[in-house]
Amino acid sequence: MSDQKNDAGTSQANAPAKDPKKKEDQKKKDDEDLSEEDLALKQQLELYVERVQDSDPGLQKVALESMRHEIRTSTSSMTSVPKPLKFLRPHYGTLKAFYETMPESDLKKYLADILSVLALTMSAEGERESLKYRLLGSEGDIGSWGHEYVRNLAGEIAQEYGKRQSEEAAIEDLMELVQQIVSFHMKHNAEPEAVDLLMEVEDLDLLIEHVDKTNFKRTCLYLTSAARYLPGPDDMLVLDIAYSIYLKFEEFASALQIALSLDNMQHVRQVFTTCDNQLKKMQFCYILARHGITFELDDEMVADDDERETLQDIINNTKLSESYLTLARDIEVMEPKSPEDIYKAHLLDGRASAGASVDSARQNLAATFVNAFVNAGFGQDKLMTAPADSSIGGSSGNWLFKNKEHGKTSAAASLGMILLWDVDSGLAQIDKYFHSNDNHVIAGALLGVGIVNCGVKNDCDPALALLSDYIGKEDSSVRIGAIMGLGIAYAGAQNEQIRSSLTLILNDAKAPLDVIAFTAISLGLIYVGSCNEEVAQAIIFALMDRSESELGEPLTRLLPLALGLLYLGKQERVEATAEVSKTFNEKIRKYCDMTLLSCAYAGTGNVLKVQNLLGHCAQHLEKGETHQGPAVLGIAMVAMAEELGLDMSIRSLEHLLQYGEQNIRRAVPLALGLLCISNPKVNVMDTLSRLSHDSDSEVAMAAVISLGLIGAGTNNARIAGMLRNLSSYYYKDASLLFCVRIAQGLVHLGKGLLTLNPYHSDRFLLSPTALAGLVTMLHACLDMKAMVLGKYHYVLYFIVLAMQPRMLMTVDENLKPLSVPVRVGQAVDVVGQAGRPKTITGFQTHSTPVLLAAGDRAELATEKYIPLSPILEGHVILKENPDYREDS
Repeated sequence: MSDQKNDAGTSQANAPAKDPKKKEDQKKKDDEDLSEEDLALKQQLELYVERVQDSDPGLQKVALESMRHEIRTSTSSMTSVPKPLKFLRPHYGTLKAFYETMPESDLKKYLADILSVLALTMSAEGERESLKYRLLGSEGDIGSWGHEYVRNLAGEIAQEYGKRQSEEAAIEDLMELVQQIVSFHMKHNAEPEAVDLLMEVEDLDLLIEHVDKTNFKRTCLYLTSAARYLPGPDDMLVLDIAYSIYLKFEEFASALQIALSLDNMQHVRQVFTTCDNQLKKMQFCYILARHGITFELDDEMVADDDERETLQDIINNTKLSESYLTLARDIEVMEPKSPEDIYKAHLLDGRASAGASVDSARQNLAATFVNAFVNAGFGQDKLMTAPADSSIGGSSGNWLFKNKEHGKTSAAASLGMILLWDVDSGLAQIDKYFHSNDNHVIAGALLGVGIVNCGVKNDCDPALALLSDYIGKEDSSVRIGAIMGLGIAYAGAQNEQIRSSLTLILNDAKAPLDVIAFTAISLGLIYVGSCNEEVAQAIIFALMDRSESELGEPLTRLLPLALGLLYLGKQERVEATAEVSKTFNEKIRKYCDMTLLSCAYAGTGNVLKVQNLLGHCAQHLEKGETHQGPAVLGIAMVAMAEELGLDMSIRSLEHLLQYGEQNIRRAVPLALGLLCISNPKVNVMDTLSRLSHDSDSEVAMAAVISLGLIGAGTNNARIAGMLRNLSSYYYKDASLLFCVRIAQGLVHLGKGLLTLNPYHSDRFLLSPTALAGLVTMLHACLDMKAMVLGKYHYVLYFIVLAMQPRMLMTVDENLKPLSVPVRVGQAVDVVGQAGRPKTITGFQTHSTPVLLAAGDRAELATEKYIPLSPILEGHVILKENPDYREDS
């Protein structure tokens, strides 16, 4: 009905009607529809409009004030236009025209204010009249006209700003308005709108003045969430602002997480120097340790020597093994498991067990890996570690020699995995293998030393001391063991001493190809994300020195990957190196290009790069091309940053399966495995299950390994069932059966206490070393037959870099475990929601330590303690709440 009125009204105001009688009838009809008070209001307002046009300024003023009063006091329902605005719509044109004729005066400004509000419902699209009259009007309080008016203005300012920027006009008057609007929004719980406006006008620094104690957390939450969807370098800028706000309000742990996300070590130092609370600093150290970066504290950050040592120990992860075993005892899973406990062959019908004799060495090798994965970090198992009470030398020697040649390397190294993080006892137990006469066993022992030290730093550098003597040995398997051990033990450490000794090997023309490939990977891991020029040069020269025949070898492809790892997540800083890669031999040029691109943008969620990589995957090429594999993996690496991109890329990968060539199909399962790592999503599980029966055995193998990856450390019963069925389906195919066994080992990783997810702290931080380990393993799986099924099966141990306990361990102020009740449930995204919404749903209450699955979040169920970390994951220090009163 109102539309008819408006149409009628507009025609009255603008064009003389052809038939005055008709017009009168229409007007009468309109008026009859209104209630008495509405009619009175309408007549009143029409009178004001006439009065405003009066020549007497006194009358004008009274009329304007009455009009303004009517508009401001009209509280209508949210759904319809306020009455006064509705009745004034027909007169908008009249008032506008009259405004133009008025002389400059306060009254003119007064009228401009009213026109600005009327323009809210009347002005044509894109005219920005509301803003125009606002700037001409009086400098009144902007909020008094209501929230909708302010929001509309903010939208018009954003458009106007863009226009003025392109014309390079002055913007000072706009910025004054922006100040007012932002302070209005911040006072009225509309932080996201304030942030959006400031992003539009490119002046986020204003935000820092306007936040206060009540709204800074919500503001920063919105900033950090928005950063994922912004193009660079805006995302960095937004995070910087959030960092400054957190520091301003002394929310140091959150500031530290942002500093890590920016990979800005200056910021990390600043957090340590600004905060003077020793307990909080301990919590920072736990966050750094979980992130897996090497960080040295100095006396500026922590003055007291003893305190500094305690803190450095936490960063070095020296107590990780202890906490992990505390968790295992609490959950009662200390009992060692044998591979048979995992295979559960008794649940299958007869044929599976009968076929076990196909290739006993291959089966024993599979059992070695399963045993290592399942008992990872527990320090005891049934194959490698001798039972303490047996008087004979124990069974460990026997199992080792049930493996053939290079199988012994993986078997000896598996001892390192079982004693993961427990450096002292690990080195003592591995020591006996160093006296072996068999080079393969020594190689395995060297790799085992590296694995034991993975993620655990030690002042006396035992791994470096032990391994550096072996990297120059004659035998190439011993050299690879030592080099790979160094790469795993010092991932991310940027150790100069190792760099100088490993670059010598890269430049050595006589060194065999496999030694060079593993040397490059180890350098890539040690200098992951560092953009180190010298290492990059060394790897580039090593690539250029390869002969035509070597460039075709699967091992050579590890060299571009090593180069990519140096730039992991560093975006445009890879460009110089990418230019150099264009000069490589065309056999490897494209491969190098894809690998560098995917590593540099890994974890950034950059949509343009995903499109670029998808473009490369869409081409149908001859058989010999290999670069599409890393492009497919690249899609997963870039898109894994946030949930939305992740779901979209899963759909894109489905399309690639349908239309892609064979070499693309082989990489798709691995990409899916990376996207949902340790997070078994049902749709991905079904896709992989379908692919595990694919006619192309390479696709099937990749799918089986990926089933293991998405279920890694979850003990997921459905995946375990699928793998058991696959083991009976493929009982005659030794290669596929080997993959099924590996996957079974992964699903039961650490008896279900570990995760491989490189993301932590509520999916906010990405651990570079963890991602580097996963990507290296997946690149090796791109050519299963040559690497994993050949003699380089120990590349599977690179996965140890990503292994972390998926626990929440609460400790008291003396760092002793403290059991408190916590609620664990599905995390809920509460960004920009009003009020104080619940952050988890469908929760259960447990007492710590507890396991957290993918997408879970925990919160304390008691007021007695205050956690020192904003996110309850890993180790959290609790301090007693001084205000807590027991209910008597």
